[in-house]
Amino acid sequence: MINILAVDDEKDILEIVKKALEREGYIVTTISDPINVMEKNLSRFQLIILDVMMPGIDGFSLCREIRNRVDCPILFLTAKTEEKDLMTGLGIGGDDYITKPFGIGELRARVAAHLRRESREKKNVVFVDELQFDLLAKKIFYGEEEIILTKSEYAICEYLAMNRNQVFSKDRIYEHVFGFNGESDLSVIPEHIKNVRAKFQKKGLSVIATKWGIGYKWE
Repeated sequence: MINILAVDDEKDILEIVKKALEREGYIVTTISDPINVMEKNLSRFQLIILDVMMPGIDGFSLCREIRNRVDCPILFLTAKTEEKDLMTGLGIGGDDYITKPFGIGELRARVAAHLRRESREKKNVVFVDELQFDLLAKKIFYGEEEIILTKSEYAICEYLAMNRNQVFSKDRIYEHVFGFNGESDLSVIPEHIKNVRAKFQKKGLSVIATKWGIGYKWE
């Protein structure tokens, strides 16, 4: 199912957006206080709609705050039509504008167009909570900062994080990282995980849990 987040301090607008998009089969989460957005697990949304003019934190500022946590399309709802405002929104990571007042048909069409484009593009970046996994470069970022890992450490992290609801034994992790014909032994897995934990703990993060007698799981 497609999950969409809509943020607007005008509850009437949120209700219109929610009803219009839910009729298309989307799951729509609405937030009227933009401050609460940072508490959400934003990685579960495939598209985000932000109103520009909101009290506390405006849509542009909110976009700046969340853009490094999500790579999904961000659409602005705005009454502003000046070119400089349009350029500001696009320049900070927005993908499109829907100008108020808007028609239901236009809203649905814009959302559908961006979701179609997303489904065609191969995703090379995956967000797991506050962490960004670059699957091509084999790197993990916390905010703008890379967490330096060895090749094996990264492989363990990616394997566990991409299957975060499962517990894996040392044997399973070893086979994934080193293959069936690996020349090391199982003792390297706890050592690698020890090193991974130490590196993430320096950032105040706890990412790998031990399930005693079973194996390891991404927290």
